[in-house]
Amino acid sequence: MHYTGMKTCAEAVERLCSPAHEVSAHYVIDEDGTLYRLVDERMRAWHAGVSFWQGLRDLNSTSVGIEICNPGHEYGYRAFPDAQVAALIDLCRGIVARHPSIVPRNVVGHSDVAQQRKIDPGILFPWKTLAEAGVGIFPRNAARSLDGDVQTALQRFGYEAGAESVKAFQRHFRPSKIDGVADLETRALLADLLDQVGGAP
Repeated sequence: MHYTGMKTCAEAVERLCSPAHEVSAHYVIDEDGTLYRLVDERMRAWHAGVSFWQGLRDLNSTSVGIEICNPGHEYGYRAFPDAQVAALIDLCRGIVARHPSIVPRNVVGHSDVAQQRKIDPGILFPWKTLAEAGVGIFPRNAARSLDGDVQTALQRFGYEAGAESVKAFQRHFRPSKIDGVADLETRALLADLLDQVGGAP
């Protein structure tokens, strides 16, 4: 999941279709819910860049890239409209049905897989709404503290070890406070997610 970070969706589609820019995505979703398919899912699209998730680095070859039209932080970041979110959920349900290997923990944002250089789709992105609709994963009952090292647990979930991994996790799962501190709440949220995927340390 990405946001386009451009002033208009038309500009974003034009850029993603331009060979000169060497960037592409499989799908683009406008704010009114209009869906554009730019690259067949069976083909490689250039959307992830330098990235990492669950030990993989060439994510362009193993992922489906979705660009969600939003001006982003440079041009006036704003909430994602209901029509856009509904279209995204429908699209993702279809993708997951076609590709059963995309398990819930692998529905991620650009900031999850490129934590040192990206912050999209940002803190307003409705990850919880998607998870409640069966797309992705979100904490449900963060009742126990995490045992063991936070970096090890983050790697077990999928993140690359590094100084920005806690912030990347918080941006996705606790957007109310992104400070990079592995406090009790952050540890509890991570423990809950690992319990859900059967990877508790």
